[in-house]
Amino acid sequence: MASRKNSPANGAFFARDTSWHPPAYTPRYKSTVARSPKLALVSLSNSPGELTGPAFGHEILGDSDNDLVHNYARPGASAIGERIVVQGRVLDERGVGIDGVLLEFWQANAGGRYRHAKDGYLAPLDPNFGGCGRTITSDDGSYELLTVKPGPYPWPNGPNDWRPSHIHFSVFGRGFAQRLVTQMYFQGDPLIPLCPIVATIPSREAVDGLVAALDMSNTIPMDAICYKFDIVLRGRRSTMFENRLEGN
Repeated sequence: MASRKNSPANGAFFARDTSWHPPAYTPRYKSTVARSPKLALVSLSNSPGELTGPAFGHEILGDSDNDLVHNYARPGASAIGERIVVQGRVLDERGVGIDGVLLEFWQANAGGRYRHAKDGYLAPLDPNFGGCGRTITSDDGSYELLTVKPGPYPWPNGPNDWRPSHIHFSVFGRGFAQRLVTQMYFQGDPLIPLCPIVATIPSREAVDGLVAALDMSNTIPMDAICYKFDIVLRGRRSTMFENRLEGN
């Protein structure tokens, strides 16, 4: 996911710290019992097709794709819930912003329910909230989205397990196969340390890297609270990605 503008760094590579990654088999997170590998892992290189395409068409984005408050709402209406702005940058391990990165995000509504046929939670659907959007990073790697804060919800992992409020992020490189997926949590949420998924991450520093900090300096007065969430690609400073546990 190298920037078109920034030349590669010279010098030592920022080595991965595999102690950050959760073990594949974690019985407290029930799904890992069936899904964890039964044989030793094998590292495979990317194929030429994965590295070169298909490329994302930047012109496909709409003007309101990063506005989840309005992009699914009927004219004159808006999504129900605590309005928030999420701002941040996509960075490499040197702290250099990466331009032209496609970010997709999806989340539950303010009541903790997804607009998904298999979501059976009792919370009501919001008819003016679709729960998904996307944007492309600017020249300095920055991005912004307007949404409502998602609610927590129960899930059938244990008798009383709840997911903390979170937003899913998908990060695309120059081709669709260059994709990383992670989740963003919110500063101060008491459910974070109780979540069995979060508990699989052995490093407190890695967990902290998934928590968006309250940013009052960029809050929109009388409108929306702001949270700051940077995404760092590769190396020991990288953001934890749930689909690349062997190393980002």
